[in-house]
Amino acid sequence: MRSTSRPAPRAPTRDPRARTSRGRRLAALLVSALLGGAGASAVAPGAGHAAGGDVERGRAVFAAAGGCTCHTDLPGEGEDAPWLAGGRALSTPFGTFYSTNITPDPDTGLGVQSEADFVRAMREGLAPDGSNYFPVFPYTSFTRMSTRDLRDLYAYLQTVPPVRRQNRPHDVGPPFSWRWAVSPWKWLHLEAGPYQPDPERDEAWNRGAYLVNGPAHCGECHTPRALSGGLDEALRFAGSADGPEGELAPNITPHRATGIGDWSVADMRWYLETGFKPDGDDTQGLMAELIEHGFSQLSNADREAIAVYLHSLPPIDNQPRGAAASGR
Repeated sequence: MRSTSRPAPRAPTRDPRARTSRGRRLAALLVSALLGGAGASAVAPGAGHAAGGDVERGRAVFAAAGGCTCHTDLPGEGEDAPWLAGGRALSTPFGTFYSTNITPDPDTGLGVQSEADFVRAMREGLAPDGSNYFPVFPYTSFTRMSTRDLRDLYAYLQTVPPVRRQNRPHDVGPPFSWRWAVSPWKWLHLEAGPYQPDPERDEAWNRGAYLVNGPAHCGECHTPRALSGGLDEALRFAGSADGPEGELAPNITPHRATGIGDWSVADMRWYLETGFKPDGDDTQGLMAELIEHGFSQLSNADREAIAVYLHSLPPIDNQPRGAAASGR
């Protein structure tokens, strides 16, 4: 039961499994999936490529992306898992992908890539050699990020301690293992370019729309996918039963029966800060990791903006299989 006074927010810890022992939930799992070998680039301080971004702003952008915890194999290795060194299994309907090493190690990580490589990967889903990254790396959302945020994120990633660890090959068969086949997929599903504010909406709404659809990429996880692997836009944010770890992401539209319609803006803001739901229960699985290492470190204004935007969405009556039991 909820106490009469809310507990203080829990400070980030080295091991998110302290709060996630009851399973790993889909919510936002693809946050930066394959961001490293399939996206983000970074180098160790004082080595490789110089960047013009702001490290402290980049730290905030990193938090808005949930802290990229899917790049640490906490489920398989626990607290001994090398931080951001990859190897976490992302089980999808198309096969199992493994998150990559996004530390700035020059041999097994991202230390040889430039800031321009990073921005291109996040905007266009392209590797330095021009080949396609698989769309399990959600560049369809990251493309909405501003150039400044991308440069600052790159600068922050340069400060991550390098870890020498080879990336694990994906367990994906044809045709989903064919990188050339991603080109027509992009033609159908990728609209490259940064978010453009809606002049008819206020600043808070636009900020929330940017965060949800860009760095936090909530729709990538909370939207079911069509046979092509693209998002089913008719059910955007209405939940998905098929997640990268075999679990579901619940409906986050403001539908009262199956979504978050019974949550207030204050409830959602508090949840993103602490992981506590309106009924006093706390979240579990990957979403707890994302809050612990990401969303809890956002400003109150940014958490409020996310809540305002989510509550403005059209309510959709959709309860993914098992959603009632799994919660948010």
